[in-house]
Amino acid sequence: MLVLGLLTVVAGPPAGPAVADEAFVTNQGSDDLTVVDLDRMAPVATIAIGGKPAGIAVSRDGRRAYVTSPDSKTLTVIDAETRAIVKRIALTGGPLGLAVHPSGHPVYVADWYAHRLLVVDPEAGSVTAQVTVGESPSGIAPTPDGSLVLTADRDSNQISIIDAASLTVVAVVPVGTRPFGVTVSADGRRAYTANVGSNDVSVIDLAARREIGRVPVGNTPYAVALAGSRAFVTDQHADTITVFDTASLAPVATLAYGGEYPEGIAATPDGRRILVADWFSNTLSAIDAATLKTLGTAKVGDGPRAFGDFIRRTR
Repeated sequence: MLVLGLLTVVAGPPAGPAVADEAFVTNQGSDDLTVVDLDRMAPVATIAIGGKPAGIAVSRDGRRAYVTSPDSKTLTVIDAETRAIVKRIALTGGPLGLAVHPSGHPVYVADWYAHRLLVVDPEAGSVTAQVTVGESPSGIAPTPDGSLVLTADRDSNQISIIDAASLTVVAVVPVGTRPFGVTVSADGRRAYTANVGSNDVSVIDLAARREIGRVPVGNTPYAVALAGSRAFVTDQHADTITVFDTASLAPVATLAYGGEYPEGIAATPDGRRILVADWFSNTLSAIDAATLKTLGTAKVGDGPRAFGDFIRRTR
């Protein structure tokens, strides 16, 4: 039997609708999720999750947050505004990466052990379909129009491109060694994979369905965020963020920004800031996307991963 976790509020959000955008940071070591006000870079709530939470996806409308717990094999559904746990959905295998369709449903979950993409109806609380992909799928990203879903198949050194309507694999694209995070550009033309085994990022043309470039980055890249004409890559074992130009694929900078063991990374909706979950520092760091200066940090739980789209857009 699954037991619902308790909701522990550190400091409740202000009355009425939230004003600031927020980060929903999964903390694997402390089995919880920290909500961070991004204007103040301050934690405003802690939600008990359990099961070593890792993956996170916030719906485009900001109403729901979804969390995968690999140890308990569950998908937790959270009311993002009230911070209440709506339900827990039992899964099988090894749920890790996840994403929400741009329309708000369904939710896609990568099953690390069974090499499949699970399609979940969050309202019904059930898996409605599954798609066989490559070995050990990790990151997931839909295209902005919702027509395609990509999985980074870590142990097959590829991405699978899935038609969201027919739920069939329409292409397989070889990339670098052991792709983990995958990110799609705002115009839906390109995808980027962080290749933890080859220390580079693959750039994929989604129309041509082929790799068109590979960018060297730091040691053990985890995920990629995009802001304007720049890509930002978390280099886990180097304690750095690699920045490169998405047009020329030329390097811009390597940032020793102060965090330790960076993992999840995302850009704010306005593209002005980059947020990074620091696994060893137990912090969320904010970086100015233009000046590349560290703006501040917020204390979160133990072992933050924030693997996925962890920014809640409220304005």
